[in-house]
Amino acid sequence: MAKTPEEQAIAALPHKLVAAMNARDIEGIMSVYVPDETLFVFDTMPPRQFVGARAYRKAFEGLLAAYPGRTRYDVEELSVTADRSVGFCHWICHMVGTAADGGIAEMIFRLTSCARKVRDEWLIVHEHVSFPVDLATGKADVLARP
Repeated sequence: MAKTPEEQAIAALPHKLVAAMNARDIEGIMSVYVPDETLFVFDTMPPRQFVGARAYRKAFEGLLAAYPGRTRYDVEELSVTADRSVGFCHWICHMVGTAADGGIAEMIFRLTSCARKVRDEWLIVHEHVSFPVDLATGKADVLARP
């Protein structure tokens, strides 16, 4: 569990992110990220690498469009490390959602979110989102748990 004020602030970021995703609130989603072109993200969504907040916002807009029905995101297994100006957390995001075609999708993402204190506010400046890969098939295992 987060103990220092810095760790507590960083631990709040994934919770704020999934609350905004559950509410389908694009402004809330983007509020956890640095709002400029220094944001750098590796994600499971094409093109899989995003440079800048504008590019990542478009990806989230596409994600919300791809899952227009009831969608639920949850934070699991959150761990935080921080000092006074930088920190990171790794966590699991469990998602169950209704896709545009009406099908139900379930995925378990692994995330590492790196945060920096920007004008007294903790913001994510780098993030890596992934699934493990089944090396025998070369396919992502979207339901694997650690």
